[in-house]
Amino acid sequence: MSHAEDHAGTRRDFLYFATAGAGAVATGAAVWPLVNQMNASADVKAMSSIYVDISDIEVGTQLTVKWRGKPVFVRRRTAEEIEMARAVKMDELIDPTAENLNKPGADASDENRTLDEAGEWLVMIGVCTHLGCVPIGNGSGDFGGWFCPCHGSHYDTAGRIRKGPAPRNLDIPLVQFTDETTILLG
Repeated sequence: MSHAEDHAGTRRDFLYFATAGAGAVATGAAVWPLVNQMNASADVKAMSSIYVDISDIEVGTQLTVKWRGKPVFVRRRTAEEIEMARAVKMDELIDPTAENLNKPGADASDENRTLDEAGEWLVMIGVCTHLGCVPIGNGSGDFGGWFCPCHGSHYDTAGRIRKGPAPRNLDIPLVQFTDETTILLG
């Protein structure tokens, strides 16, 4: 084998590697926009957490805010509503879990579904767990809480499913007080 043949083999190997490298870069450049478009847009990232001013919510009323494209019910419950929710026995509930991201795995007692220990503040995603309708609030339904007129699901004053086709309690998002008049969703 001559020195020229050994040198020609090295050039050929270089061309193979250079071509493969250029192909890999070109493939990456073509695929990157397809992968990048799956990332959340700036407006979605901005809405991942929001502050809600609750200072104007009177006892017995509810504020509905839009968060992540869904309605969120912020209810300031009356003493009667709290008493009704706390009087419910756990074996009467269809869904025995709290469905509360703040307290994973907790039971559906009223204390595990409210934002504060007194039970005055209840924050829930206002989407029926049956087919995604928005329930009507302010004492609606057979249990004084929320009622989904589309398919007849009845929720009590703690947002727990009590009657109808919905399989789960209304979900409670990650939420916390940042001060006495503001909550943070997300």
